[in-house]
Amino acid sequence: MKQSMKTSTQIDALLVLQYQKGDKKVLSVLVSRWHKRFCKLAYWYCKDADVAKDIAQECWVTIFNKLHDLKDPKQFKSWAISIVNRRTIDWLRKQKREQRKLDQFYNQQEVTALTSEIEKSELLFKLSDEISKLPENQRVVIQLFYLESYSLKQMAEVLNISVGTAKSRLFHARERLKLIINIKNI
Repeated sequence: MKQSMKTSTQIDALLVLQYQKGDKKVLSVLVSRWHKRFCKLAYWYCKDADVAKDIAQECWVTIFNKLHDLKDPKQFKSWAISIVNRRTIDWLRKQKREQRKLDQFYNQQEVTALTSEIEKSELLFKLSDEISKLPENQRVVIQLFYLESYSLKQMAEVLNISVGTAKSRLFHARERLKLIINIKNI
């Protein structure tokens, strides 16, 4: 086993030296020797096969760009694996940051929705309270028109009044509510 590891290290060192001397064809040999291992290593961290393949591809770009600078070709394995480790950990950190941002966004949306619901409830309560203070003839038309969806003609028939009177009562009830609500908001 130790002999095969030594041989593997020697093969990698020889390939790196050939590349550093200008033989670009050896890159395909390095890729065929290491790509699956890089993918497995990245997968071990991220648990997503597609992401692991993408990370391995990005690592190869880095390796190709910096292979000329590798001082000890026998260190290719540890050097390349450290690139894969760092790149995968960077990806995980980025995912965490993005997840935190999403969580913050959703939490803010929930708070905003809850605040809006509370404000709506408070407004409905105030409106209901103010409606109860209206004269009875205006309260009745508000209830028939808004809560029971009666038309002006239907209200006039039910209340045994003219359509014009129903319209007038509805108008005056609305104006009084607007005035009350605006005064309380000031």
